[in-house]
Amino acid sequence: MFSRTQLLYGKDIMEKFSHSKIAVFGIGGVGGYTVEALARSGIGALDLIDSDKVCLSNINRQIYALHSTIGKYKVDVAKERIADINPECTVRTFKTFYLPETADEFELSQYDYIVDAVDTVTAKIELVVQAQKSGTEIISSMGAGNKLDPSRFEVSDIYETSVCPLAKVMRRELRARGIEHLKVVYSKEIPITPEYTPSEFSGKKRIPGSTAFVPSVVGLIIAGEILNELAQN
Repeated sequence: MFSRTQLLYGKDIMEKFSHSKIAVFGIGGVGGYTVEALARSGIGALDLIDSDKVCLSNINRQIYALHSTIGKYKVDVAKERIADINPECTVRTFKTFYLPETADEFELSQYDYIVDAVDTVTAKIELVVQAQKSGTEIISSMGAGNKLDPSRFEVSDIYETSVCPLAKVMRRELRARGIEHLKVVYSKEIPITPEYTPSEFSGKKRIPGSTAFVPSVVGLIIAGEILNELAQN
């Protein structure tokens, strides 16, 4: 089933993929497509970490979001789909929201690579700090919301980013913690300011707008970076 991929990477690299273990934190618009690509590339073990359930508003952009999966845990839906793609892939699910309080539940040194596709700055910072302590490679998704041009996304070090508001916050917080490097996927596109309906969002956190074709591209870029790094090292 991976013969087309093997034509590009070769038998030895595909064998390496089959023995690789990757953790994906956040199985939403970005993380879901990362998981999909890794599963379809022969990665042998995936740990999926997300406490959310599928809801109606996920359908516009998340690969595991269907009318038939609304109300189900995203990690459970992902595990079932991966089993249908590659039954040989070992999948573990954690219905946990990663935070400093839950960080001790995960031994990050067991992974060959970590994906940060979570939404909150607090969780992102903690994950990056703990990944560095464990010596495990990590790649982090910056802001994909309120953007319409998937061609603007690129891979960079966090300290070489610009424009992206989330990257700006991460640069400041990571510098304060002595983190010298972090591979990220980000965009220099200026975020759009959505037109919110006052009656709908009054007193609530203003959620970002999103599309089917921006988070998915970010997720696939992340998967490609991981696969190519595993192949080279």
